[in-house]
Amino acid sequence: MPLADLRTQATRRNPQAMLAHLKTFSLDLKFSAGIWFFSPAGSRFHDRYGPVLDIERRLELAAACKPLGLAALEAHYPNEINEDNVALWKKFAAQTGLRILTVIPLLFWDTQFEFGSLSNPLPGPRGAALERAKRALAMNRELDTDFAVVWPGIDGYENPFGHDFPAYRDRFIDGLAEAMDAVPGVRIAFEPKPYEPRGRILFGLTPEGVLLGRDVESRLRAPLNRALIAEGHTLLCMNPEVGHVLMGFEDLPYALSWPLSEGRLAHTHWNSQPLGNYDQDLNVGVVSPEQAEAGLYTLKMHGYTGYFGIDVNPERMPVDVALRNSFDALRAANDRIDMLDHEAILFSHSHPDQARGWLEGHLLRARAGASTRLAPLVRPNLRQ
Repeated sequence: MPLADLRTQATRRNPQAMLAHLKTFSLDLKFSAGIWFFSPAGSRFHDRYGPVLDIERRLELAAACKPLGLAALEAHYPNEINEDNVALWKKFAAQTGLRILTVIPLLFWDTQFEFGSLSNPLPGPRGAALERAKRALAMNRELDTDFAVVWPGIDGYENPFGHDFPAYRDRFIDGLAEAMDAVPGVRIAFEPKPYEPRGRILFGLTPEGVLLGRDVESRLRAPLNRALIAEGHTLLCMNPEVGHVLMGFEDLPYALSWPLSEGRLAHTHWNSQPLGNYDQDLNVGVVSPEQAEAGLYTLKMHGYTGYFGIDVNPERMPVDVALRNSFDALRAANDRIDMLDHEAILFSHSHPDQARGWLEGHLLRARAGASTRLAPLVRPNLRQ
């Protein structure tokens, strides 16, 4: 696939242009899913609730989910996709029409990464992480994916005392830049998470991901990368996950607005999550569905055209049921936001003194469906 053009995400629109955009643009709900949750996972507190499934069986389950709306898969390198089984993946994609959307370097699992991957102060493990990142990016190029997600789950600390934090960040930034220059033209979609498994993970909040993007791009030297940046493209982009955003006590629509405002939103990961708390990866809409709706509306306002990746942990239901419910939750939310009174919403924000409480009432009624028990709601006078 050619490098997706994200530059229009950053378009600033006046109220008239925004209204025209909201009336004519609808989100295209293209769904992807991580192959990792097609096989039951254990936890610190309980055993697996089902047998471990090999990649062949997981791909069979994924193919059966295509009629539900699944369009693409995501996989980690080298544990889920690698040089030995890449032919299997290529054959699967050709036969089913399901894309391989991203190959993710596994930079958090191995024993050698006990003290971090690209930020590790020990040359051996850091070198291994750098080599793995380069090989994963090369596989993304071979498979013609859209980007490589990078999640630094093991890059962080517990005891905050005495760390040379800029050195940690510089090692991580330089590592990403070196890998990207070794395989130029491949975009990275960075996924922040504030904590777990480390007590504090580097670049854990959404604005930190934006800063990371600027810093990495400033250190890229490969001619192709420099040419793309000169044309206004972003290469170190973002893949915010709803659960991670809420773990960090961020507000989802506000968080999404950060990468969108710079044309850096390459992908999104969807699930649901209690505010704060550990990473639960609940199905979309189970907790805080209003955050999902508001997040979708922000994506609509910025003209997001990327995939909606499902990243859940369906411990107590079949994976196809979890995907169906998550797809349907996003479809229902998207239908609701498309039917909203966009003109009055924009007016209520630009004239808050003339529309006190109206937006709250409007959203209540949109979520109530066909209920007839609600009091009439007077629309703001837009001609004042």
